[in-house]
Amino acid sequence: MTREIIAILRGIKPVEAVPVLDALVQAGITTIEVPLNSPDPYDSIAAMRAHAGDCARIGAGTVLEVAQVDRLARIGAQIVVSPDCNADVIHATKAAGMASYPGVFTPTEAFAALRAGADGLKIFPASQLGAEGLKAMRAVLPPETAVYAVGGVGPDDFAAWKAAGATGFGIGSALYKPGMEPQDVASRAAAMVTAFDAAYG
Repeated sequence: MTREIIAILRGIKPVEAVPVLDALVQAGITTIEVPLNSPDPYDSIAAMRAHAGDCARIGAGTVLEVAQVDRLARIGAQIVVSPDCNADVIHATKAAGMASYPGVFTPTEAFAALRAGADGLKIFPASQLGAEGLKAMRAVLPPETAVYAVGGVGPDDFAAWKAAGATGFGIGSALYKPGMEPQDVASRAAAMVTAFDAAYG
């Protein structure tokens, strides 16, 4: 089963990348984002891509520039996540055959991202918009739009966000903090998956 949870591994080091990837995949989380403000992020992404095969989708977060997109394409990244809506980054991502998930907060930004070719929208910071805010945006967005709540959202909120129209979630420190042992990541991931399955069936 593919769950709409994006694990955000901010601060991970290359030496940790594969053990943490294994812990997440075994728990049932198969979409992984390494923010580019992590130590040697391209090395971590390359190591995970080489190890994961078809078992996971690996990519980068905090992608702000086209040059970063080009470098990610060269190492085989599959997804590009940004905190903002930059049409140039979206166009470059799609031209390179990767999936684009830009950050948006308003309907204007959401429609700009979709017109530029985004595969899904990252509502950020979701805790500030709230589930009611997303519900209002959902009323005008195309129904097939994939929307991920990111920032201040956790398993206790999954059901409320689902009711508001969230497709899934980006989860950071609730899953991984720098230096965390893989077995701790595994236990957190298992609890996250259990909560997601309870909310989304």
